[in-house]
Amino acid sequence: MSFYKHHVFFCTNQRDDGRACCQDFNAVEMRSYLKSAVKERGLSGAGGVRINTAGCLDRCQQGPVIVIYPEDTWYTYVDKEDLDEILEQHLQKGKIVERLLLKAE
Repeated sequence: MSFYKHHVFFCTNQRDDGRACCQDFNAVEMRSYLKSAVKERGLSGAGGVRINTAGCLDRCQQGPVIVIYPEDTWYTYVDKEDLDEILEQHLQKGKIVERLLLKAE
């Protein structure tokens, strides 16, 4: 059994060479937002949800990117409302948010 029910990794990569990166979409701020929302709902900690920063997940051109384990579900998002939907549907109800799934390359 996993220590966390869901482990969410946010790519917060910042590139200096002009290539696309998740930080172009304020990934650090968005990660902080979701982390706070998870805590406010009492979902954080052992047996719950863990929000983590990840280095480059190597899909920045499709970014911004998060991946949720143990389901190995990859999402993109545009705004806080998208993150709210992932929180409510996936992390709380266990339902995949199809419209935000990252497409396979």
